Amino acid sequence: MKRILEFDSAPPGWYARWRMSPQVTRSSPVTVWALVEDSESGARQIVGVDALGQWQGSLENDPGWDFVRYFYLSVDAGQPDDLFSPVQSQMEQVPPQR
Repeated sequence: MKRILEFDSAPPGWYARWRMSPQVTRSSPVTVWALVEDSESGARQIVGVDALGQWQGSLENDPGWDFVRYFYLSVDAGQPDDLFSPVQSQMEQVPPQR
C-alpha cells in the first residue's frame, strides 16, 4: 500500500498525461506534488496529483486511465491539445443563469 507523507502545491504549467486507449490521451493539470511511501518496501517517490485526484501508482485511479508521464508547458505556451479539466467540464454542463 502507498500513502502520501507530504505534499506541496504545484506551480502552473505542470500536467499529468494519461492514456485512455492506444490513440487517445488526456492531460490534466497537476495540483500538488506529493511524497509517497510504499509501506511494504519503504521506497519513497515524488508524484504529481492531478485535478482529478489521481496520481501515478494509486489504486484508486479511474479504470482505463494509464499514467504516461508528467510534462511542463510554460504559461505562455498555452495548454495541451488533450487537456481534460474536471472543473471546466462541469462548468460547461451548467446552463447560463439569466
